[in-house]
Amino acid sequence: MDNFPAFMWIGLIAAAYLAGSIPFGLLIGRLKGIDIRAHGSGNIGATNAGRVLGNRYGALCFALDVLKGAIPVLVAGVVMNTLDVKTLNPARTAWWFGVAVGAMVGHMHPVWLRFKGGKGVATGFGALAAMWPITTVAAIGSLIVWLISVWFTSLVGVSSCLAAICVPVFISIAAAALGDSDLSLWSRLANVWPGIAISSALAAAVIWRHRGNIRRTLAGTEPRTNLLRKQSD
Repeated sequence: MDNFPAFMWIGLIAAAYLAGSIPFGLLIGRLKGIDIRAHGSGNIGATNAGRVLGNRYGALCFALDVLKGAIPVLVAGVVMNTLDVKTLNPARTAWWFGVAVGAMVGHMHPVWLRFKGGKGVATGFGALAAMWPITTVAAIGSLIVWLISVWFTSLVGVSSCLAAICVPVFISIAAAALGDSDLSLWSRLANVWPGIAISSALAAAVIWRHRGNIRRTLAGTEPRTNLLRKQSD
């Protein structure tokens, strides 16, 4: 096992949490004189920002939420020499995932808003996409799943849950296909098992945060989005 300074990882996780806690949706709304928590779903994320402020501002919020997940993970990768390393042992993989989780939890439970935040999808995507090469392919694959699902269903919540479920599956596939060819298939999967476990837990958290969307979808009352195309009457 590598010798690594745990206190540095803990500091990076704490910094990721604070970065993830920046409520960009709320800040953009306030610049427009609107508290988006009092409109639409009341959520501070990109979907509600787009619903309340318009798609242009929703896209801006999405981009900023992605960046606040990606930047802490990239910084951690550079500082701790995990970026662009094909084979990390499980301990270092787990720590790096901890940084991603920190950013995502920050968005879901921001300290500035009494721990009442968004649903973490955009921030989680940014964090996983930045974890090159362990989860970048998995994150992009899950984004494609999300886009296809939103295109056909216009249901952001259900599409987000489906994309989240795909992440641990795609991590397993990417590890098997793109891992160190000198290692056995089992060894490639064993090296990323913390990522598979943590991303599975994150998928469960995303589904839990979208439980209201799921209930409304089943009841046929979930609002549909025109994020990717206009809806016909």
